[in-house]
Amino acid sequence: MIIFAISAVVAVFGAVMMIAQKNPVASVLFLILSLLAQAVCYVQLGALFLGAVLVVVYAGAIMVLFLFVIMLLNLRGCEDLGMPAHPMHSFAKFLLAGLLGLELVLIVKTVFMTQAATGIMAKPESDFGSVTQVAKLLFTKYMYPFQLTGILLLVALVGAVVLARKDRSEIAQSGVIEEPAEETPAERAGR
Repeated sequence: MIIFAISAVVAVFGAVMMIAQKNPVASVLFLILSLLAQAVCYVQLGALFLGAVLVVVYAGAIMVLFLFVIMLLNLRGCEDLGMPAHPMHSFAKFLLAGLLGLELVLIVKTVFMTQAATGIMAKPESDFGSVTQVAKLLFTKYMYPFQLTGILLLVALVGAVVLARKDRSEIAQSGVIEEPAEETPAERAGR
């Protein structure tokens, strides 16, 4: 129970820090921390396969892809570090934090004030989280949502690359790289 509680706190901490970071690389690293802590929670609940898939597929492959795309697109160049936030943004952050805190208090109160069996206390089914059960659900009941999620992720990745890509003329105007100089007639004759 102690390991489960610690990993749950680490998962929430990683998720909050992922959102709070201005540096996209640090956000991805905190997301990986959160995913690893969630994998520990799955293992504690008896879903060994789901925990392994979370580590291998999400933290291992997809997050490395996100990290590669972030570094490839060089998203750090457009950060407004040190610029004060708009007052409405600060108000919205505090309002959302307050509402989420209130929701957390209500959830904790509901869980600890009722005597009903909760997720950690309830005995899981015999094949809970097994490869057979996950495959059966994934390729029958949830096949179309699973495929649509894959297509949505692909479209989002292509859209991010298209939006972040800069034309060579815009880059040359900003002074990051220089446009190749046109050859003079004497240089062309010398070739």
